[in-house]
Amino acid sequence: MLRRTFVRSGALAALTGSLWRSACAAPAPAATPSAVPSPTPTAAARAGGAVRGKGPYGALAKPDKNAIALAEGFTSRVVGRSGQRVGGLTWHPAPDGGACFADGDGWIYVSNSEVPVVGGVSALRFGPDGTIKTGYRILSGTDRNCAGGATPWNTWLSCEETVRGRVFECDPYGYRAAAPRLAMGRFKHEAAACDPDREVVYLTEDEPDGCFYRFRPQDWGDLTTGVLEVMVGDGPGPVRWRRIPNPSASYEPTRDQVENAIRFNGGEGCYYSGGFCYFTTKGDNRVWAYDAAARELSILYDANAPLKGVDNVYVSRSGDLFVAEDGGNMEINIITADGEVAPFLRLVGHGRSEITGLAFAPDGDRLYFSSQRGTTGSNRSGVTYEVTGPFRT
Repeated sequence: MLRRTFVRSGALAALTGSLWRSACAAPAPAATPSAVPSPTPTAAARAGGAVRGKGPYGALAKPDKNAIALAEGFTSRVVGRSGQRVGGLTWHPAPDGGACFADGDGWIYVSNSEVPVVGGVSALRFGPDGTIKTGYRILSGTDRNCAGGATPWNTWLSCEETVRGRVFECDPYGYRAAAPRLAMGRFKHEAAACDPDREVVYLTEDEPDGCFYRFRPQDWGDLTTGVLEVMVGDGPGPVRWRRIPNPSASYEPTRDQVENAIRFNGGEGCYYSGGFCYFTTKGDNRVWAYDAAARELSILYDANAPLKGVDNVYVSRSGDLFVAEDGGNMEINIITADGEVAPFLRLVGHGRSEITGLAFAPDGDRLYFSSQRGTTGSNRSGVTYEVTGPFRT
């Protein structure tokens, strides 16, 4: 079947919501956020935040052949380089947010491209032994696709990081055209995280005075219509949600439409797991934890060492929170459920880049991520990696 990657109007308008979702459904379920066990680092947040420690994997060894310092027992390989062919596809520049989806006895890794005009999303299909079988595009012709999030119904939400940015729902299996979900607002979107327990999608905004949002679909699984709300309150502690009057307004920024909206200094990664939504803010180098049941916001990490330049986040099957750096010393750090923070890996020689696209394969034994601008600092020098080893379960 010819894969359709460009955003369409007209005929596509009828193929939306639950019908589009059903058409995208795969025969095997994906490893969605709702399937991950609940970590409990909010206890550490209330006690004053995560603290530096040795971590569960021990000290990092000398850099390997890919210039990645890893703990003992872990290995790395390159799965894609910007501008080079992989699985019949030319891998895109500036790889950013990503996710994995089950595909029979294999899996698929999708990756955004944070460049203007062409942007979009690419996908790699892996066989059960990790062999790359094919590569293909699932979205093209969009603008600065930054992060996003996976849905429980096996689609990928790709977010545009522009002033009037949109969220696009994409089929990682490559058979249905992507569709914009305009009810989710027009702002500088960064990441999205689905909460199947409350049937909402959390959204971060990459502005120095940005906000934290949630989208309540009219019908869970159909993101074409619903209510966009913003978090309000006095900061850490109890919070509330208020409706955004005009989510798509061009005359008034979304973040300025509701009084007492809590301001966050540069919202970045966002991930939901077992009752908590974790997100980062790069301007003040904080990792936040939102207790969705209690409607309480806590600061999980608020320091400059060892984690600096917080960005993408991902909760592993063991309940460990993996946090990537944009800057700092180019590490992925781990925050355990006990509130201990330690380096998991370090990229050497990538000082003008950032780490993006954290995602585990469905079995939890392979971690994918990218160096967005590689060793040269150019969008054309992005590198996407896979790390395997004795991850905790």
